[in-house]
Amino acid sequence: MPMTMIEKILAAHSGRERVAPGEIVDVAIDARVARDFGGANVVKNLLDHGLEVAEPSRTFFTFDCNPTGSDQKYAENQQRCRLFARERGIRVFDIDAGIGTHLAIDEGLAWPGSTFVSTDSHANILGAIGAFGQGMGDQDIAAAWAHGKVWFKVPATVRVELSGRPAPEASPKDVGLCLLRHFGANGLLGCAAELYGDYAESLDLAGRITIASLATETGAIILFFPPSEAVIAHCRRATGRDDWRPVTADAGAAFVRSEVVELTGLGPMVARPGHPEDVVALESVRGRKVDSVFIGSCTNGRYEDLEEAARVLRGRKVAPGVVLKIVPTTDAMWRRAMAEGLFDVFKTAGALISNAGCGGCAAGQVGQNGPGEVTVSTGNRNFAGKQGRGEVYLASPAVAAASSVAGFLTDPDNIPEKPVLSSRGAAPPDRETAGEGARPTPPPGTAAPGRERPLVVTGRVWVIRRDNIDTDMIFHNRHLAITKLEEMGPHAFGNLAGWEDFSRKVRPGDIVVTGRNFGAGSSRQQAVDCFKALGLAAIVAKSFGAIYERNAINAALPIVVSDLVETDIQDGEEITVDFGAGRILRRGGREVKAQPWPEVQVQTYLRGGLLG
Repeated sequence: MPMTMIEKILAAHSGRERVAPGEIVDVAIDARVARDFGGANVVKNLLDHGLEVAEPSRTFFTFDCNPTGSDQKYAENQQRCRLFARERGIRVFDIDAGIGTHLAIDEGLAWPGSTFVSTDSHANILGAIGAFGQGMGDQDIAAAWAHGKVWFKVPATVRVELSGRPAPEASPKDVGLCLLRHFGANGLLGCAAELYGDYAESLDLAGRITIASLATETGAIILFFPPSEAVIAHCRRATGRDDWRPVTADAGAAFVRSEVVELTGLGPMVARPGHPEDVVALESVRGRKVDSVFIGSCTNGRYEDLEEAARVLRGRKVAPGVVLKIVPTTDAMWRRAMAEGLFDVFKTAGALISNAGCGGCAAGQVGQNGPGEVTVSTGNRNFAGKQGRGEVYLASPAVAAASSVAGFLTDPDNIPEKPVLSSRGAAPPDRETAGEGARPTPPPGTAAPGRERPLVVTGRVWVIRRDNIDTDMIFHNRHLAITKLEEMGPHAFGNLAGWEDFSRKVRPGDIVVTGRNFGAGSSRQQAVDCFKALGLAAIVAKSFGAIYERNAINAALPIVVSDLVETDIQDGEEITVDFGAGRILRRGGREVKAQPWPEVQVQTYLRGGLLG
């Protein structure tokens, strides 16, 4: 039976001749990574359950979220990881190394056809080299460290044809944003995708990485590029080995559907604040005054991206009142940029250059913005609050650099002789809402530890009629250093407008009902555990983000897929949810269908979690 790329990789790593979409298999993992974000929780899970590391040579720490150690909690967590690593012979890519997914590609931790997991929700960036990469929560990673494998549901695959050629001024970032516009925040939810066409084949490694890094923002498991000869050569140099073979889809492989994305004439694109998929042509927002610019991230921080920015900045100055921050992906990229004169261009222009790391995507490094601040970022996310309390537009390195010089959103062909200067004015009002009056609530966590785990629950509902509620809305990144369950509950929905006071109103046994793609975004386990701390009986959604779904199942947080939010249900109604049968009973005997739990979810729930 012909198979797609992901089916072939998962089959090869599960001891199967073939696998099909929907099957659940135990997948051997070639490289298992924990970052400074999540790493301390991985260590805690292992120690709490008396588990040891199965293969230290395949196990790594990468400190890329806070490579300055500037936050006391991050510094503490990093040191916990270092001590654990020293005792067990685990390699640490410490604060001087850079972003873990890029290190995996450049240091030979992954190769075409291999498997890679990390506490990084953009581990699927490995699709750029034709490898399987997946972001996972700390329990998943702890299990991979202890057992060398994790369970995984084989996804269906979508074939995507990139048709035509974009305009010369368009970059791979513009093509990636075009894909976001085409698919939206959940158009590839739970699927793998393979990218084909002359443009896809012509992309260099940096361009493939840029586009692959946006997979999570479409809801996809991963975006695969069949590896080119140049990519294969890069990986052979990085691994120093030739005992692996790249994987491509078989002729006649079954795709769940095929889509064509037209690129002909595509120009510079921009994602408007709050939603990576809210993509428009740059022309429609040209002239928007900007306060700061960030160039970097796993999406656009490689040497080629820095070179693209330098071409624009050479001989120019950053506009007065605008801050330009530049963060390379890895130390090797940092050193090359300095050796080849790019840093001189950046410093002469007036930029701040940081050591390698995640930059503006992480709270612990440069790139955050303040209330009312307008930022142009080359990252992959601009969720409200993700990069601070201002507005974030996503764009290519060329557009970001041009905007820093002009003082407003523009492209390199439309930079004025004199920049637009900032004007004084009142800061915008605080957007947080007061919410409803608070009710007394029991101490967080009282319903989670040791409670019975019934397969039928009854509780009152909170209805949130919204799609694409992301993990920053659920549990903001400024709280990511929290490792104690009892401290997580008060922050649940703390960044979701209108629901900031949810933790003060909810009672143990309540049920949240919401829309599509709940839990989109990062791999942070706290976005699951905060609800466990509050004692929620269940979350019922039309669909869940792929990583969030795994994290919830593995943490024994009951999640249910149903169209219940589409009914007339209102806050306060009491419902009964039967997890095994896949049904929801409402007042008056009305029944709403839900997806019955698969056996792996039932058993994981009953034993209290993946590591229970």
